Amino acid sequence: MAGPLPLGDPAPADGKLPADLPIDPATPFSAYLHIPFCRVRCGYCDFNTYTSSELRGARQEDYASTLTAEISLARRVLADAGALRPMDTVFFGGGTPTLLPAADLARMLDDAVSAFGLADGAEVTVEANPDTVTPEVARTLAAAGVTRLSIGMQSAVPHVLAALDRTHRPENVRTAVAAAKDAGLAVSVDLIYGAPGETLGDWEASLDAALELDSDHVSAYALIIEDGTKLARQIRRGEVPTPDDDVQADMYEVADARLAAAGFEWYEVSNWARSPEQRSRHNLAYWRGSDWWGFGPGAHSHVAGLRWWNVKHPAAYAQRLSAAESPAAGTERPDAESTLLERVLLQSRLAEGIAVVDLPEGKRTRVAGLIADGLVDPTAALRGRIRLTLRGRLLADAVVRELTD
Repeated sequence: MAGPLPLGDPAPADGKLPADLPIDPATPFSAYLHIPFCRVRCGYCDFNTYTSSELRGARQEDYASTLTAEISLARRVLADAGALRPMDTVFFGGGTPTLLPAADLARMLDDAVSAFGLADGAEVTVEANPDTVTPEVARTLAAAGVTRLSIGMQSAVPHVLAALDRTHRPENVRTAVAAAKDAGLAVSVDLIYGAPGETLGDWEASLDAALELDSDHVSAYALIIEDGTKLARQIRRGEVPTPDDDVQADMYEVADARLAAAGFEWYEVSNWARSPEQRSRHNLAYWRGSDWWGFGPGAHSHVAGLRWWNVKHPAAYAQRLSAAESPAAGTERPDAESTLLERVLLQSRLAEGIAVVDLPEGKRTRVAGLIADGLVDPTAALRGRIRLTLRGRLLADAVVRELTD
């Protein structure tokens, strides 16, 4: 299970938005549907997920009905606030959404579309474990309006998957991708690099396997050791080594080179797509600060600068909704300084970069030093935008600190 929720301010029981919230009806609106169930807990994961032994008081078979109750509440709240808009993107994340029957996912999507509407050409993504994707599942999701499947490949090397506590069979990634493509779905594959015991050769083998799948999009994330996870405890006890930053940097450079050679273009530090149309529009909505409602236990939402987050456990979540109360546990409205910091943090990671004029006025003079250090593209800077070089992507956190501290 994930760490504690933020403190924040108390959330209203009816879920109503503040009357003075500066809602812009032209801002894109997205929906995130959290499916908090997993067969096993991966050693590196700190997401708000639950195995069957951890549910106690909640049942997977009831989850679709529970979440649709929050959809009904959200429609009332947004309609009352004048903030009701069709969804530009929908994302089923987790956990493992495809642990639920595809018909349950279809039902939740149908209820969300009935409540909010769906913009023309909207992107609808479902995350999936390779072992749970069959041709029938893919066809059911496509018929329901899903447009994209994000498959958790992580690695093609068995001992690396074992180090991550991933239980899927590597060969099932290929069959899952084939099933998705046969159903007409776009496909993204997710990779993780820097696992204990993973060599550069292992990583190259995983990249080769991912490229052979002919997917539309690849995400490649460096393994991060999160406090409270099984992997963090193993490292603390000396059972496995701490990931090596230099090795991870080498792995990133190899990934960027191989993906570029295969026709992929980076558009965010950890994400590559074959074309602009295949970029994850849902994640771009987060990075660009759009509005979204997060449904499900522990899910976070954002509308016009207001943030709130739901209670974590599925049982507590269901109890709130059965009592006709909002499942929100807390809320906050970040001040201008915090909002600016977040904008720099997120938008500087995008290939489109961030406008120099959006930086704090006193920090703009630091751009010249970042160019001199090879971290920022000088041509883009002359055009008024901060765009990271390859070296800058490797040191993105240092760039952000320089532009905000």
